[in-house]
Amino acid sequence: MKIATWNVNSLNVRLSHVIDWITEHKPDILCLQETKQVNDKFEHDAFSNIGYHSYHNGQKTYNGVAIVSKKELTNINFNLPNFEDPQKRIISGIFTSNSNEKIYIVSAYIPNGQSVGSDKFNYKINWLNKFSKWVEELTKKYDGIILAGDFNIAPEDKDCHDPNAWAGQILVSTEERKLFNNILNIGFHDSYREINPDKQEYSWWDYRMAGFRRNLGMRIDHILVSKKIIPNVKKSYIDKKPRTLDRPSDHTPVVTEL
Repeated sequence: MKIATWNVNSLNVRLSHVIDWITEHKPDILCLQETKQVNDKFEHDAFSNIGYHSYHNGQKTYNGVAIVSKKELTNINFNLPNFEDPQKRIISGIFTSNSNEKIYIVSAYIPNGQSVGSDKFNYKINWLNKFSKWVEELTKKYDGIILAGDFNIAPEDKDCHDPNAWAGQILVSTEERKLFNNILNIGFHDSYREINPDKQEYSWWDYRMAGFRRNLGMRIDHILVSKKIIPNVKKSYIDKKPRTLDRPSDHTPVVTEL
């Protein structure tokens, strides 16, 4: 089973990139973030034409999340329970494997936070706290859970191209990293780091300052798997090729194979 996550930074612009990537790599699950389109504009036909089911929770111009799956999902959910939020940042559902095991899949777009101490940062912290409580409840219902998406957090210094320059800033602040670790402590593992304990690779590069060419990146896109799943993780890697395309997303796919 192959699971991938990709912040596409507008599906209107990058639908062909996504279709081409799926056709080449054939993931069982692809979680998308920042689709930036309303549900009526989501091109389900583009995915069904290549043999995939698709599910979308979107809004105009901002945010938006989707799951593209080889198999039909059940129990589709579009929100964080008990949290009134007009921003579309969550979609989830149950994937049933060939061996009839049920895996709960979450595609999440965690708020960026803008700058430490800002209103948007406070929103991010509140959102993450609500997300953690929901995930903890999920663990009481499901043994197999995969949390995939743009977390907008670089968990360790080795996930940042210049930790000293970024110290205390958004994406790497102590508070954000603590909340990321809280999710791990609920019973999850960072699949990429389990397979690549010492690698210094990134999933996002700023468009500015020739960020990709100079490798000024961050590893902020993650696939977290529950304790039941971690023994089955065989590969986890970052596919940089889509970042080299014409008009690319500033993110690139992260992939985990079970």
